[in-house]
Amino acid sequence: MKNIVLVGFMGTGKTAVSMVLADILNMPLINIDSLIEEREGMPINEIFAKKGEAHFRQVEGEVIKEISGHDDTVIDAGGGSMIDEENVKNLRKNGVLLCLNASPEEILKRTSKYSNRPLLNVADPPGNIKELLAKRREYYERADYQIDTSHKDINKVAEEVIRVYRCML
Repeated sequence: MKNIVLVGFMGTGKTAVSMVLADILNMPLINIDSLIEEREGMPINEIFAKKGEAHFRQVEGEVIKEISGHDDTVIDAGGGSMIDEENVKNLRKNGVLLCLNASPEEILKRTSKYSNRPLLNVADPPGNIKELLAKRREYYERADYQIDTSHKDINKVAEEVIRVYRCML
């Protein structure tokens, strides 16, 4: 069967929902950001600080290309993975792309307690979230289906993902 690929902005629930999905469906889970951190030997915020976003995106593309051949896997794709058309092609080869969305206010609420979010380590996090969401909207719209996670329980979102995924097979 095809992979379930969760995409979307940070704080929309990709990681939490992917863990629930992998458990419910008894499927392996691949977290792309974790693979990048493992490969680079440092957390993402350090990669951004020391090597820059361009380097991070290059490694991200390599990892996505490598994992795109997997079957029956839940893939938690990074928040910016959809920006690169090649990443989208690779993820879509054997996957259903489901974009998780949330309101800017909900994203800020969910992410404000974490200091390891490099794109939020700015003077105006709420403004930056809105700006990045606007810039990335067209990329996230490439996904096969959109799911709003604002004010929803993780298990309910997982149930919705499973329902949509099964309809798309």
